[in-house]
Amino acid sequence: MLSRLADVLLPAVGRLTVTAETGTALAPGSIIVANHTSLADPAVVLAALRRLGTEPAVMAAAGLWRVPLLGRALAREGHIPVHRRDRRAARCLDLAAAALAEGRTVLIYGEGGLPTRTDAAEAGPAVFRGDLARLAERTGAPVVPVGQAGARRIASGTAGKQIAGLLTAPLRRPLLHVHIGAPITLSGDRAACTAKAHGAVTAAWRTAVGHLGEPTARGTQGG
Repeated sequence: MLSRLADVLLPAVGRLTVTAETGTALAPGSIIVANHTSLADPAVVLAALRRLGTEPAVMAAAGLWRVPLLGRALAREGHIPVHRRDRRAARCLDLAAAALAEGRTVLIYGEGGLPTRTDAAEAGPAVFRGDLARLAERTGAPVVPVGQAGARRIASGTAGKQIAGLLTAPLRRPLLHVHIGAPITLSGDRAACTAKAHGAVTAAWRTAVGHLGEPTARGTQGG
């Protein structure tokens, strides 16, 4: 339902285009890792993936499961709650591994959180946490890097700015782009695996930014 809703509703607030590396396939049982810049980007990424025939199980903040209706939908569709700094934290990797074993794709955000900047400019992915490398090590699943750009034009910054952005997005309909990189295999040292995944997502993000000609935050290379 979430992927379908994202695909149906996103055109009202933005203009999405999608590209992929030649020959890239979103094989069942793949880990999809994307950069996280805005509360709006999960909808952007889900809509793009659905256009490519994939509706992943999403690893998302556990607090969303407490939202009426949304929480029930998340549970019903097999999405994966992530509990940070909680005794249940390891459970999310168990659930993700089970979903991959069943042939589902799993969408994870390597950064594990949103940037604190209040401007709408693009910036490269922040440092990744170790969850992605642990999941890949445990399952041997291929990792598909995804870069998205433009979502901060829908919602970013303070709570007031985000509300204003959402309210005006249907009038502005900013450009959005998602680029799917070629799958990579993560093996060996966990720190090296994390760095390799971060580099692949950064490259995909740069491609997405290049398609939009978006300005980047100070000190960030975008093209």
